[in-house]
Amino acid sequence: MSDKLTPDALIEAALLTQTEPLSEKNMRELCSPPLSQDKLIDVLAQLKLRWHNRALQLVHTHEGWRFQIAQAAFERLGSLQEQRTPRYSRAVMETLAIIAYQQPVTRGDIESIRGVAVSQNIMQTLQDRGWIEIIGQRDSVGKPALWATTAAFLTDLRLDSLEDLPPLTELGDLVLPDLIEPAPSGEEDEALSEEAQATVSIH
Repeated sequence: MSDKLTPDALIEAALLTQTEPLSEKNMRELCSPPLSQDKLIDVLAQLKLRWHNRALQLVHTHEGWRFQIAQAAFERLGSLQEQRTPRYSRAVMETLAIIAYQQPVTRGDIESIRGVAVSQNIMQTLQDRGWIEIIGQRDSVGKPALWATTAAFLTDLRLDSLEDLPPLTELGDLVLPDLIEPAPSGEEDEALSEEAQATVSIH
């Protein structure tokens, strides 16, 4: 039956069922014979037109092509989720912002900017989300790990490259809403440097 599928039907099914974005190479090779680049462009244009003004949109991200929920439908569909969106402390989001704008950085760099120690839990939380990774080591005493953001970070924020990062005060508009949880009184991270305080609006 698969040999009777048109290229647009096959590629549409792949995009709707895969959890990760698909590269253009993978989509071309789904078909037999493989599609040319020009034909793939035509197929993607047909799919974008077919899904125009729907709650799902076909978009191109840093990692490849995928369907994602249109912004207008995001809040309404969120009420159907059984689990709440993860909430992160202000310290976690400040650390992410520093890595995004200053990368590559070491934990020591982050601590110098924030003015407080960065716990392993903070770094692990961002790793588990898939937003940061180690890309090497600094050639200095102790060979500290260098941290940078990932392709998934760009995809989740719907950015094509790091050059598209908005000003710090606007970054929160691109991140999932309500991510920051209220800080408990007396929290160690209340002592923030001026640069860290510039990221408080991230949410």
